[in-house]
Amino acid sequence: MTAAPAPAPDPLVLHPHTHLISHPVVAAKLTALRSTAASPKTFREGVHTLSLFLAIEASRDLPLFSIPLQTPITQTTGALLASRIGVVPILRAGLGMTDGLLHLFPDANVFHVGLFREKATLQPVEYYSKLPESVEVDLVYIVDPLIATGGTACAAVNMIVEWGVPIQNIRFLAILASAPGLERIHSEFPDLHVWTAAVDPELTDTGLISPGLGDTGDRLFNTMRP
Repeated sequence: MTAAPAPAPDPLVLHPHTHLISHPVVAAKLTALRSTAASPKTFREGVHTLSLFLAIEASRDLPLFSIPLQTPITQTTGALLASRIGVVPILRAGLGMTDGLLHLFPDANVFHVGLFREKATLQPVEYYSKLPESVEVDLVYIVDPLIATGGTACAAVNMIVEWGVPIQNIRFLAILASAPGLERIHSEFPDLHVWTAAVDPELTDTGLISPGLGDTGDRLFNTMRP
């Protein structure tokens, strides 16, 4: 008698403000990043490409204003972005996503914030902030390759809110997120929109996403310990 196939795992139920990017190129690039065989060059290029996909999807509703335009054929009307964009990479891994955002928004302001996760407690610790005194942008994209426990993401969002940007003008982009991390984010910031290429269901006992990508900072900058 042929054994019955194992039941498929229950699909993840995502918060309505979590936007999962469904695209064959995204799936293929993410698969390449997951592999331990990916070189630092392959990993950096994959993060860049996925960041660009995320930014495109997370900018579909940006407002435009019209301008007169002369083409080689005739006079017509063109469109320009009406929003002043700020990009906030969370150091250090967020640096790997910054060029992807700047490829789409070359005139964006880039504001760096530094947060690390304390190993014993898994709580975020702020060590750097390069936010100017006044807010002179309309929309902020916070970028970090991973949302693991969600603690670092929530700390970064809180920094931007305290800086003076309303939560509806903040968008979080991550290459990969965990289901528990997203749950924490949306419990603290239910109005925050998050874009990600995939959601993994579990965290390890040490707070790593499983199956995950590993330490994205080490893989981006080739600082993996042997």
